[in-house]
Amino acid sequence: MKTLPKNWITEGHIDFEYKKYQLLAYLQETNKRFNEMKLYPALSELIAHYRDLNELKSNSNGLSELFPKTLDSIDFQKGKLNYQSNVSEDSVMKELSMITEFALPKLVSQIEEGKTIYDYIEDQLEFEPVGIVPIYNKEGYILLSREEKKEVHAYRYQSSLLHFAGEKFRSISMWLIGVFHRSLVNTLEKIKMDLVREIKELPNPATWRIHSQQEFPIEETLVPISKRLLLKTVSI
Repeated sequence: MKTLPKNWITEGHIDFEYKKYQLLAYLQETNKRFNEMKLYPALSELIAHYRDLNELKSNSNGLSELFPKTLDSIDFQKGKLNYQSNVSEDSVMKELSMITEFALPKLVSQIEEGKTIYDYIEDQLEFEPVGIVPIYNKEGYILLSREEKKEVHAYRYQSSLLHFAGEKFRSISMWLIGVFHRSLVNTLEKIKMDLVREIKELPNPATWRIHSQQEFPIEETLVPISKRLLLKTVSI
């Protein structure tokens, strides 16, 4: 997938027409991914670009920090390196302002499209426990299935609490541990018991069924949405 560098607005030639072309090419690619119902990483990248650009707009002084610089002198007494900008800030601020004003509504429109697709997919997913849910449910299994497919993708999940900049954030990790074939005999309950016998460290695992009526992409869409569904359900 074609990506947009984090500092795309100040990298390379700072020209409105050039940056406009660069952004539109990126949005064309993300739109193609959305048409394929592939939400990630495109949606999260769009949100990150919007936040970065909106922050720069709110703090114009932050733009100067992104300009390419070269070493100008060394202050040996203070042990400091002095850098000089390679561009004339006054000459590019107008271009940057034009680019920002053009880019922000475009990013918002594309993000809204992605959220609409996300909400549609989430609403039609079936999410329920397989068997009795134990008190300890911060780790366990996800059995992911699609209506027209016999395969059941089994994932192990683990929730955790992250500390960053004085804030606490909940996080979910998921990784594939096997692909099974469902049948009248090989039910989800049977698959769960097979996992219990195979993975001894989780003798009484919380196990969830996530079923899609449509054949959405697994890694780019169903797995990220499954993580968010789990975040609403499991404890830390």
